[in-house]
Amino acid sequence: MNTHPGLIGKKLGNTQIFEDDGNVRRVTVIEVGPVTVLGKRTAEKDGYSALIVGMGEKREKLVNKAEGGFFKKTGQKPARVVRELRLAADEVAKYEVGAVVKPSDVFATGQLVDVSGQTKGRGFTGVMTRWNFRGSGTKTHGTHEYQRHGGAIGTNMTPGRTLPNLKMPGQYGDEKVTIQNLRIARVLDDKFMLLVEGSVPGHRNAVVTVRGAIKRGGGKR
Repeated sequence: MNTHPGLIGKKLGNTQIFEDDGNVRRVTVIEVGPVTVLGKRTAEKDGYSALIVGMGEKREKLVNKAEGGFFKKTGQKPARVVRELRLAADEVAKYEVGAVVKPSDVFATGQLVDVSGQTKGRGFTGVMTRWNFRGSGTKTHGTHEYQRHGGAIGTNMTPGRTLPNLKMPGQYGDEKVTIQNLRIARVLDDKFMLLVEGSVPGHRNAVVTVRGAIKRGGGKR
């Protein structure tokens, strides 16, 4: 589990930026905020430490009783997106409930991050689209309407059944994916935006979570 500091955000799309030396960097624009601290989890009370953060505004009539009670208790306006970010107790202590977290409070230009999001749902697909199968090896005599099939799935008499976890047709996409070790190209505090090199999961306006890279230290440099 990634416990490095992070923020929730909204994927806006892709663009490119030009460096002073003329090189082009292709980036994904992520709007990370304004993100507000809505509450805290502590080891003494909850058994773990975490920050409860929110982004955006939610209309009052869409807030149920449980959510309304939580926001009333914390004294915060209802947020459209609410997430828990697991953090060490000393990191949680740095933030106050109601504080707005700026991108530069968590990230720095050149830092490596992990971005998690829900991928685009592509419906029911065959094995060539879903698993990148190459199809049947021959398209000559004797092969009819079988170019895009997955091939045999049987195991003869031993064990006499289809083994589990075979790559077969099915639902493709619409699953949580984390892209690791993406480099931050720009931190735009005034616009609450991050420009991250490379692509991140999800469709435009999808909610994503950006955290320090779990394999590369994860902190600001």
